[in-house]
Amino acid sequence: MQTVSRTKIVDITCSSKYEKLLFRCLAPMPFRKHRNRQEYLARAIQKGFHKKILIFNDSVVGSIEYAPAEAAGYPIKGKNLIVMNCIWVLRKAKGHNFGKLLVQNMIENETNASGFATIALDNHPSPWFRKQQIERLGFKPKSSIEVINKRKHADHVFTVYLMWMSRSQLAEPPTWDEGKLLEGETFCIAHPLYHPLTWKGDLLERRQKRYSGAHANDKSL
Repeated sequence: MQTVSRTKIVDITCSSKYEKLLFRCLAPMPFRKHRNRQEYLARAIQKGFHKKILIFNDSVVGSIEYAPAEAAGYPIKGKNLIVMNCIWVLRKAKGHNFGKLLVQNMIENETNASGFATIALDNHPSPWFRKQQIERLGFKPKSSIEVINKRKHADHVFTVYLMWMSRSQLAEPPTWDEGKLLEGETFCIAHPLYHPLTWKGDLLERRQKRYSGAHANDKSL
């Protein structure tokens, strides 16, 4: 039996069966309906947000979360743009190209999208959202800034990238609000850039802008 025949992707956006996975990621953490997450989902689901899980051999081993730019977790904007909030495949399920399978499912279902965007991190302590991993999924860097996390590892400089994958050569590349990005993210408490409620002020401090790739991805899917 081939791997693909033992997998299925389930949209859990409005599923009571998988409600816990809608409110948290695959991290082994206690279930709790955090206020920021509740508020985000209440806004985003009405505007086209989706969260999907990948089930392999009856176990949940991967997930992807995405939304139109106006309902995204990041301050990324673009015409007919879909923003991928997150993607995660458990280490025990690596080697089956499940990340690419999840991305392809997103692309095939968002037929009106001109392109897809997300972020990537380089030199960050977290193993999540590594630039090389996001590039393997088909995204290319468009721009980036170097920052530090003022709450954690304040002496450690890392890079945040705006990543982009176009559906056609005529698609307009996305933009991001760097000032808003520096505030940190609130849609997921496990996110490497999460801004906790107890922290006052911007989470990130800019060090320099490193890269601007106006033509980073002019190749259609």
